[in-house]
Amino acid sequence: MPDELDNPVFRSWEDYWAMALRRRWWILLPLFFAWAAVCGVSWFLPPTFQSEALILVEEQKVPDRYVTPNVTTNLQERLESLTQQILSRTRLQATIDRFHLYSRPRGLSGVLKSGDAIEQMRNDIKIELVETPGRPGDYAAFKMRYSARSRDLAREVNSELTTLFIDENTEAQRQLSENTTAFLESQLADARTDMAVQEAKVAAFKAKHLGELPTQLDSNVQILSGLQNQLQSAQRTLDAAKQQKLYLESLLQQYQSAQIGTSTMTPRAILRKELLDMHVRLQDLESRYTGEHPDIMALKVNIARIEKLEKETENEIAANQKDPTITTAVDAAAMAELQPDSSTSMMQLQSQLKANQLEILSDQQHEKYLESQISAYQTRLNLTPETEQELINISRGYEESKTNYTSLQQKQMQSQLATSLEHQQQGEQFRIIDPPSLPDKPSSPNHLWFSMGGLIAGIFLGLGFAAFLELTDVRIRQEKDLQGIVPVRVLVGIPRLSTPREDHVRVLGKWAELGAALALAMMIVLGNLYAFYKG
Repeated sequence: MPDELDNPVFRSWEDYWAMALRRRWWILLPLFFAWAAVCGVSWFLPPTFQSEALILVEEQKVPDRYVTPNVTTNLQERLESLTQQILSRTRLQATIDRFHLYSRPRGLSGVLKSGDAIEQMRNDIKIELVETPGRPGDYAAFKMRYSARSRDLAREVNSELTTLFIDENTEAQRQLSENTTAFLESQLADARTDMAVQEAKVAAFKAKHLGELPTQLDSNVQILSGLQNQLQSAQRTLDAAKQQKLYLESLLQQYQSAQIGTSTMTPRAILRKELLDMHVRLQDLESRYTGEHPDIMALKVNIARIEKLEKETENEIAANQKDPTITTAVDAAAMAELQPDSSTSMMQLQSQLKANQLEILSDQQHEKYLESQISAYQTRLNLTPETEQELINISRGYEESKTNYTSLQQKQMQSQLATSLEHQQQGEQFRIIDPPSLPDKPSSPNHLWFSMGGLIAGIFLGLGFAAFLELTDVRIRQEKDLQGIVPVRVLVGIPRLSTPREDHVRVLGKWAELGAALALAMMIVLGNLYAFYKG
């Protein structure tokens, strides 16, 4: 039996509905009074009107491909910076003094609101970013809201704040652009100085290693090849001069020997020997000079003269073989004719030999000069790889400085154009799309929300009262309530017995309760409709 008494009794929805009917007035009356109290308090709160303006971030009027902006902060970062500046205590205090805002309120609003006017104004200013349609995360506009105690004041103050934002943005954009240009100019000056230093190093290195530079490699090779060819030509010339010297020396010895042996030779033999020597000399000269050379022409004249003299001598000897005196006279005449020619030839040979010796000396000096030049150019060619590596190391700094200078110069020119656009207000600007509005309804307090909140609070309060009464008022109301208490079954139930008068009174009471409930419900509905209309 104790186990049966301890079994929990489960209730159905019919049981809960019966409870609600029993405690209907404990639910309806707290619901109504809580709603009426909250809704009534909301009508005593001072109204606040909110003015709203929409500001668009207008792109610069010149396409980016012509002028690249030098200020690239996004809208969110820019608004944060502008908000910090405009919502500063100095700026807001000037606006508060101008419009006589936030005087000390009386009554309930004075208790609810803070005493610091600056903090109150900051709380009344709302800035909301507006996303670009179809581009999540991309903001191209923002809304500016301000709440005040009157419609006109809200719009005027919002107009003032909107103007401050636009002016401050223009000034901030201009200042950032000018600062960017000034920074690039300072960097450009430093880069120019560094490039000049690097250029001076390169110029000094090139001046020090002139002739050993990689750019002069081809010319050095060509010059060396030319010098080697000149050396070979000079050596051939020197060899020819030395051979000529040997030939002249041997010829001179022959003439000297011929002078010694002329006393024992006949005139015809002397003529023949002289003619043979002249032919030898002519062949030598023709191997070296052209036929118009003066020495060749003079030698041919002498040969012709000697041949003529030889022929005359033979003719006279043949005609006068019987007279020895005439032959002697002819020989004497031939000897007299040959004597000066022989002396002249020896003098010419001696002068040619001296000239040949001077030529050999000059060729030897020229050969030594060419060898020294070849050695110098070979040394240059050997040093070219090392010089090239050193030049690369030195030029690397110059090229980096030059590249940095060129890049900064282009950026500085672009920045100057962007700054010029900002001065002409052709860059990115804020533009008002929707001017500050004149609100029709107060933004707060929201009477509908207060009404709904009071209604919800009343429902929970009434249900709480009903549950408390049900838990504290324990009664046996139905047959199943005895199942957990009495271990026997109910055999007979006695219905409620009432007189007709009691039934009539009970019916009138139900209609009265229904009318009262409908009246309360109508008051709640009408109150909510009025709150919705008034906002």
